[in-house]
Amino acid sequence: MSAIILLTLIGIVFVYSAGTYWGKVHYGNTAPFLFKQLIYLGVAVAAFYVVSNSSLLRMEKSWTILYIFSLLLLIAVLIPGIGAVRNGSQSWIAFGPLSIQPAEFAKIALLVKLSFVLARKKSTERTIQLIHFVLILLPAALIMLQPDFGSAFILLVSSFALLFIAGYPIRFYVFLIMIGISGLVGLIMAAPYRLKRIEAYLDPWSDPLGSGFQAIQSLLAIGPAGLFGHGFGNSRQKYLYLPEPQNDFIFSIIAEETGFIGAALIVITFAVALYSGYALAVRTQQLSYYYSVAALISMLGFQAFLNIGVVSGLLPVTGVTLPFISYGGSSLMSAWLIVGVIWNFTKRV
Repeated sequence: MSAIILLTLIGIVFVYSAGTYWGKVHYGNTAPFLFKQLIYLGVAVAAFYVVSNSSLLRMEKSWTILYIFSLLLLIAVLIPGIGAVRNGSQSWIAFGPLSIQPAEFAKIALLVKLSFVLARKKSTERTIQLIHFVLILLPAALIMLQPDFGSAFILLVSSFALLFIAGYPIRFYVFLIMIGISGLVGLIMAAPYRLKRIEAYLDPWSDPLGSGFQAIQSLLAIGPAGLFGHGFGNSRQKYLYLPEPQNDFIFSIIAEETGFIGAALIVITFAVALYSGYALAVRTQQLSYYYSVAALISMLGFQAFLNIGVVSGLLPVTGVTLPFISYGGSSLMSAWLIVGVIWNFTKRV
C-alpha cells in the first residue's frame, strides 16, 4: 500500500508541475489540474474504502451485474448525444464539467467476472472456453468501436494473461499470436492512422510536425535531462511543445525535471507494488480471488509498462495513462478501485 500511496502523491505533485503552463494558457490559472485531481483523489479514496469493505463484492453475482452494467455503459457511450468525442474517440460520458470513461471500469469488471468463471469451471471444456471468449470479446469489440485501441489492447492482453494463469495451454497462445497479427493488419487497413503511428515509431523524424511530433517532443524531454534533471517545475517541453503533458506523457515531464534518478524511482516503485500484489495473490484463500488479484495486478503492470514504453520511444504511441500518476478522474479512480478489490480479496490473508 505504501508504494501505491507514493505513486499517487508523485502524481499529484507532477500533475501540478506538468499542467501549470497549459492551465495558464487555456484556463487562466496555473493549478486547475491540481484542484481537479485532488477532487478525483478524494472520490477515488472514498470508492476504495467502500469497495475494500463490501462483502457483496466477494460474490460472483455482484460481478455479473457489474459486468452487464459496464457493457451497457460501453453501448451508451456510442450513442450520439451521450458519448463525448475527444481526440477522435467517442470514449467518454460527460456530466457537466466531469466525465467518465466506461472502458476503464469495464476492464475491472471483466477480469473479476472471468476469474470467478475460471475458478468454478474446467477450462478444457469447449463450451466453457467459448463462454470465456464471449466474455472477453464483447467489451473489447465495443471499446474498439469508439475507437480506443489502447484500452482494448490492455483488456485483451490482461484477459489472455489471466487465461494463461488459469492453465490454458501454450499452443493456444501460438494460435493467438497468429490471429493477433492478422487482426493487427485488419485494424491498420480499417484505420490508416495506426499505420502512421507505426511509421512514426520506426522513424519519428520522417514526419516531425505530424505523426512523429509527440514521440519527438517526449524524447526531447527525456534525453537532455541527465542524471538529476532540470529541477522541479523547470520542464521546457510543457510549454506547449508536448500536448497535454499532464496526461499520457506525464512520465516525460517527470524524467525531464528529475532525470534518470526520478524516472528510475517511478519504475522501482511500480516494481515494488507489483511484487507486493503478486505476493498477496498467492496467499489468497480462494481460487477466484487468486485469479482476480493476479489479473488486476498484471493489468496495472502492463499498463505502466506500455505507458513508459511509449513515452521513452520503445513502443508506438497509443493513448494509455500511467496508473496513479496521470491526470484524469477515470484513470485515478479505476486504479484505486483495483487496489480496493485486491484489498477486499486479501485482507484476511
